[in-house]
Formats: sequence, structure tokens, C-alpha cells
Amino acid sequence: MNPPRTDARRHHDPEVRGFASDNYAGVHPEVLAALALANGGHQVAYGEDDYTGNLQRIVRGHFGASAEAYPVFNGTGANVVALQALTDRWGAVICAESAHINVDEGGAPERVGGLKLLTVPTPDGKLTPELIDRQAYGWEDEHRAMPQVVSITQSTELGTLYTPGEIRAICEHAHAHGMRVHLDGARIANAAASLDVPMRTFTNAAGVDVLSLGGTKNGAMFGEAVVVIDQGAVRRMKHIRKMSMQLASKMRFVSVQLEALLAKDLWLRNARHANEMAQRLAEGVRAVDGVEILYPVQANGVFAKLPHDVSERLQKRFRFYFWDETAGVVRWMCSFDTAEDDVDAFVAALKEEMARR
Repeated sequence: MNPPRTDARRHHDPEVRGFASDNYAGVHPEVLAALALANGGHQVAYGEDDYTGNLQRIVRGHFGASAEAYPVFNGTGANVVALQALTDRWGAVICAESAHINVDEGGAPERVGGLKLLTVPTPDGKLTPELIDRQAYGWEDEHRAMPQVVSITQSTELGTLYTPGEIRAICEHAHAHGMRVHLDGARIANAAASLDVPMRTFTNAAGVDVLSLGGTKNGAMFGEAVVVIDQGAVRRMKHIRKMSMQLASKMRFVSVQLEALLAKDLWLRNARHANEMAQRLAEGVRAVDGVEILYPVQANGVFAKLPHDVSERLQKRFRFYFWDETAGVVRWMCSFDTAEDDVDAFVAALKEEMARR
């Protein structure tokens, strides 16, 4: 059978890869194959399809028998839906100042979710019970938004990791105050791969109530899921997802991607490779005089400080972003498709640009 005709044409060089974001990467071939497998014929819309049904079985295998997945379009949507479901109209969420929900979601949790973020500065992107206590007060004060949720990110926005014990301590502390715990798992696979433990070890086994399960950064085309572990922690998830414009009509095409990642070990293979490339990059960068790595490289990101003019010249050769342009801090991200040659070429270019100074 001949392949279907298309008038589309390629507009980019598929051999070009940078270090700007794991969102820049394409779709893993196994995920593309799964999408093709799910295509054809009719399936019930809005999540009543066979693929979404099977996804529930797979998710329970990772996160416990009570877990239920609610597929959504994207990470911001997952976080907003999850946090809305965990809070009352007067509720607030305690999070790190560097949290994605605070810095990179355009105010969506507050504007769309209608909740208040109570932020805490941290040295490494991680909350602790002591840091949480800076905002965990005033539950009966009608003049203050009520702290109801603690939100953490694994791996963090600075590429650092919580140990399972650290998350367990946070959950116990939050629950003792009557608060719930949400985990932003946009890069949860990278965390599990680095810690070399199942995802359940630092989620349901540690006391997390709800998590945002990432797919896009791990090789999917699009799609994440809100995974509710404690069913008593949320209310009306289906209604909140619809109200937040995160209900996919052809949900099978979100669910089958997560199935392809999670059913066996594709999620882990992709994450391990991305992490290994970040380690290779960090090792190469450490050998360059005048470049400082700022945080432990524990997942698939490297944060470094280098001269501003060097960064600007290097950006013309490889795509990446400033993290704090004033301070000269940059972020380099590796993906499931980052090759050793990509890393070596980048390090060589960095050495060349530093030598020009």
C-alpha cells in the first residue's frame, strides 16, 4: 500500500539540535507509531475511548490502585486543573519562588485558577518543612488567603532533585497542618531515572495527593495528565477539567502517547539518555576556565554562569536561553534525542568562544 499523499513539506533541518529546551525535541518514533496505531475508525469522544481506559490500568501500576488519570493538553493546564481541584475559592498554594506555576505560567494559576500563590525563596528550588512554615499560617484569618496546598516540582526548575525522604517529610508536615501536596512532574521521568527508583517511591508512597504527569518533555507530541492519588483530596475533577478548557474531544490521541511512554520502559529510556547527556555536558563544561556550574546536575539541565558576550556569540551557533541575563546565568537542557556529538560540538564551541576573550 502506498503511503498517503501529502502536500506538506519540511521547513526545517532535522539534523539541527540545540540546548534551549526539551520541548524543542521532536516526537519519539515509538510514540509516533502509537499515534498511528490509535488512528482509524471511530472511538467514543471525551475520554470514554479504549485507550484512555487502558491508560488507567497503566497509571495504577505506577502510582497505586487508587490512582486515576485525567489527560489534558499541556503542563500549565495540568497544574491549573490540579490546583483548582485541591483548593477552595479562598485557598492558597505554597510554592518555591522559582516554581513554574509562579514564574512561567503567565499567572494562569491565579488568573484562571482563582487561587493565591504564597511563594518562598529557596537556594536550590526545593522546599523544606521549615521553608513551608514561612507561609503556613493564618488559616482562620479572613484577611489572608488560606494555605491549603503545598506544591513542589520534581525535578525542580533548577534541575535539582528531592529525595523520597525529603518529599515524605514535606507531605507529613503539610498533612499535619491540614494541607494537601501537589507535585509538578513535568520532568518526573528524569527524576526517577536519576534517583534510580520507581516513580511511586516519591509520589504515592511518600504521601503526594495529586501530581501533574509530564509527557511532552519525555518524547510525546503533546499531552500530560493530572493523576489523582487520593480521591478524597479533590472534587469534581471532570467538571474542572472541562471548565479549564483542558478536555480533549479526541482524547485517545493524548492517552495513547502516555500509554506508549508508560506501558513498558520508554519513559525511563528517554529520561536516562537525557540525563546522561546532561552529565556529559557538565563534565565538558567543568573543564572550561571561566565557566561556573551553579547547581548540582541531577536531571537533564545544566545551569551555568559565563561572560555575557560569550553567551550571546554562542547563541548564534546553538540555541539556548538566559535564565538570569543580568547575572549572566544560562540554562542548557538535554533531550531524549540529544546526541553525544551534539554535546561535544557544543563544548568545543564554548571553548572557542571563551578563548576569543
